[in-house]
Amino acid sequence: QVQLVESGGGLVQAGGSLRLSCAVSGRTSNNYPMGWFRQAPGKEREFVAAINWTGGSTWYADSVKGRFTISRDNAKNTVSLQMNNLTPEDTAVYYCATSGSRRYLSSNLYFRQTSYDCWGQGTQVVVSS
Repeated sequence: QVQLVESGGGLVQAGGSLRLSCAVSGRTSNNYPMGWFRQAPGKEREFVAAINWTGGSTWYADSVKGRFTISRDNAKNTVSLQMNNLTPEDTAVYYCATSGSRRYLSSNLYFRQTSYDCWGQGTQVVVSS
């Protein structure tokens, strides 16, 4: 059974940076699509960033483009989200997700939560003003 464990969340001042990590276990290969989503208080969960199985293609929500960077290390079965220039609007629980069954996704599918069937428990990020 695939398990995802996020880490790296915390409290940071506006303008600061955090690096989230997601460790994947339970499968012999991590060559599957990975994504980060977030859910702010009182809001629905939304797409943040995604990366294909090779790491050669990435996708970002417009709200984080230019500030966040997603990367992966398949040898270590990890995916990371570097978050810079954080704002209070970035406050949310951040979730790591993976497609446990499909290695190849059409570009438009990386943004959809339904493309991912394995989810972590989330890590809280709070950005103070």
